[in-house]
Amino acid sequence: MSLSTSESAVLPLAPVLDLNAAEPLRQSLMLLRGRAVTLDASRVTRLGGLCLQVLLAARAAWAEEGRAFVLGQVSTEFADQLALFGNPELQFEPEGVIS
Repeated sequence: MSLSTSESAVLPLAPVLDLNAAEPLRQSLMLLRGRAVTLDASRVTRLGGLCLQVLLAARAAWAEEGRAFVLGQVSTEFADQLALFGNPELQFEPEGVIS
């Protein structure tokens, strides 16, 4: 479920982002194409590699469109697990965007 306006959306991420969550995550992101997206990772307790790949692919797609794709709130677990993956850059903000 996302809270959205016509130009931006907040996507709350599932607590467990494992293999089973990858396709639902991809589908949720596809529904938000064309809008700026803020990811709410405040409830994430586990981040798996496949969901990270989905998020990185989405970040690239949003960057191609010149739309913001940013992390909002993150849980300690999400931040720690992202660090274990080498802290890949998930955020993209087009020039001129004020956050």
